[in-house]
Amino acid sequence: MTDVSFVVPAGTKLGVVGRTGAGKTSLMTALFRLCELSAGRILIDGIDVGSLGLTYRSRIGVVSQEAALFSGTVRENVDPGGRLPDAAVWAALASTGMDDRVAAMAGGLGASIGDGGGTLSAGERQLLCLARLLAARPTVVLLDEASASVDWATDARVQRVLRQQLRGATLITIAHRLGSVSDADQVVVMGGGRVVEVGAPRELLARGGAYAALVHASDGR
Repeated sequence: MTDVSFVVPAGTKLGVVGRTGAGKTSLMTALFRLCELSAGRILIDGIDVGSLGLTYRSRIGVVSQEAALFSGTVRENVDPGGRLPDAAVWAALASTGMDDRVAAMAGGLGASIGDGGGTLSAGERQLLCLARLLAARPTVVLLDEASASVDWATDARVQRVLRQQLRGATLITIAHRLGSVSDADQVVVMGGGRVVEVGAPRELLARGGAYAALVHASDGR
């Protein structure tokens, strides 16, 4: 990536869009310091993350396209650190609508979900990851193509839960479905590893540039 510069005010919603290979995933890689920057800085609350230990990652919650679950119980997947009381775990599940599903499983919170959540559907795995996110209450939330592998109904539920339950958190959505960022405060359009456009969705649509072209292409126009 080169010439990438933008500001995300705390507590706002940012959408990152672009065609395949535009540089969207590279932004996530840089945010988590999976590779170090050769130039420039990434600041969170005014602090350069390059000057911090990797424990800063605990402040960032992630929901990715492939639900990151492991072999174990529902409780172990929602609260990996085992720090929360049962009531808090159930509350997180209820916020995503997974409480009834878990209550019907033999063992409830102690029920095994199988290797990688194999006993759950793709949508249920994503919602369980979302419950883990809600339980952790991070200050920054990154959704990496989170809706790409689920149906529209699950996508709508994920977006609704995020709006209702994560008020005050900074939400960064790397979007596959442009509808996922239609209510974002700001959208960054990536292209060729660069920032092509930045602005509110309606403003970018009215401008008729790169974002508008992506929207029209997704509508089949």
